[in-house]
Amino acid sequence: MKSILVIGMGRFGQHLCENLGKLDNQIMAVDMQEERLEPVLPYVVSAKIGDCTNELVLKSLGVDNFDICFICIGNNFQNSLEVTSMIKEMGARYVVSKANRDIHARLLLKNGADEVVYPDRDVAEKAAVRYSANHVFDYTELSAGVSIYEILPLPAWAGKSIKDLNIRQVYGISIIGVKDTDGHMTMLPGADYVIEKDVHLMVLGRQEDAEKILRQLR
Repeated sequence: MKSILVIGMGRFGQHLCENLGKLDNQIMAVDMQEERLEPVLPYVVSAKIGDCTNELVLKSLGVDNFDICFICIGNNFQNSLEVTSMIKEMGARYVVSKANRDIHARLLLKNGADEVVYPDRDVAEKAAVRYSANHVFDYTELSAGVSIYEILPLPAWAGKSIKDLNIRQVYGISIIGVKDTDGHMTMLPGADYVIEKDVHLMVLGRQEDAEKILRQLR
């Protein structure tokens, strides 16, 4: 459990508070408009109305007491930049700022952000990968060129064990999970696990190796 400050209750800020709250984090939410705070009240321990571009308002939050501070001001980059810079100067331990463009990300990182997130870009990239292939059910990029894919097994894999198929050496991927037809997940199946034809496989690997498998599924 972490103590987290979230500034800016647009759609991203609201979804962030909801999901952080479900993971039992202690959250303070801040926005200039009271109506934007109302949807997150069930998920936060405190909600405050205030303009965080005002240095006095920002100081009143005690930013150095939080493990993470999220700056989710998406409609005014100048305000986002100012708040990011001030909150770091006030002793914030770790600052994550929302960006919409690469140039914004560079400026945020130079002015106090420890990390930058691109929610719109990340969703678009994930959707592009998923819907460009008929057999990708989910996709998560871990780092440049390395991702987790949820895919169907190749027809030739059905009825054979991971060991018999020599998956890692032959295909360059690792099977880290198996979801059966009832949605039950088996994590880190052993080498003797026998693959059934209708399951979904969670595979970890480089993009080029995963694409070779996907081409065989078409």
